[in-house]
Parts: sequence; structure tokens; C-alpha cells
Amino acid sequence: MDLKALYQEILNEHNLNPSHKGLTENATFTLHGVNPSCGDNIYLQLKTDENGIITDGSFSGSGCAISQASVDMMLDDVIGKSKEEALKLASTFMGMIKGEDVSETDIEELDEAASLQNISKMPARVKCAVLGWHTMEEMLKGGKNEASGSVEHCSTE
Repeated sequence: MDLKALYQEILNEHNLNPSHKGLTENATFTLHGVNPSCGDNIYLQLKTDENGIITDGSFSGSGCAISQASVDMMLDDVIGKSKEEALKLASTFMGMIKGEDVSETDIEELDEAASLQNISKMPARVKCAVLGWHTMEEMLKGGKNEASGSVEHCSTE
């Protein structure tokens, strides 16, 4: 199987059968992320324990296959991680998607989300791929025990 077919298979699987679509009971964080250029929107929820470990997470909303699959892959990556580890993964993902020089070792830590690496060659799709990751960054960098609100992602900066 070639790389393009594998990418398509991973993307389709996360879009058609997302593991984390739904609601998280007693979520610590909830944030609405919107991509106004195309209408993609998600409600991201994370649950953390007293040590700041992400113990559960989910998303709801609507959007293209890339935005929905990307947030599902992101949740696969960050559940079980500390906030700091999740933010490091987000930084790696953002760098990869923007076509920056990111080490192969760091990209491997993204697991299936690394399959979105070629999105950097499709500028119109970058905002779709980063929506969930940007929303999580805003949520975790807010420094609040409970974050609730809305954030628009008009750029990839």
C-alpha cells in the first residue's frame, strides 16, 4: 500500500468511525472552536485529574473530513498525557502542518496524526487540520480550572 492510500485510509477511518465523538461527563474544560472561512466547528471537551493528566476527552460539532479526523486523532494522542505533554504534541503538529522543520522523532510521537503531514501542501486545508489542536491549545494555555467559551481560528499563526 502506498503512502497516499494509507493516509486516505487513516483519514477515512477517523472521520467515519471516530473514537471520541460525543460528550465527556464532568469535563474540566469545554471550548468551542470555529473555522469561519469554511464553517467547521467543534466543541472540544477534556477531563483532567488532580495531577493535570488528561483522563478523557471528546468532541462534537461538524466539519469536513480533515477537521473531524484530525481532532479525533488528537484526542487519541493526548488522553493519558499531562497538559504540558499535550501542548508539546500540539506544537509539533502545528509545526508539521505549517511545513516547518520538525524532527522525524517528534513527528513519530504524533502517531496517526502524522499521516496529515502532507496537508502543509494544501494551504486551504491547513485551517481544517489545526482546528482541534488550536482549540486544545487555547483551552490548556488559558490556565483556568474550567475553560468555557468560543475561539475563532482565522489564521494558522
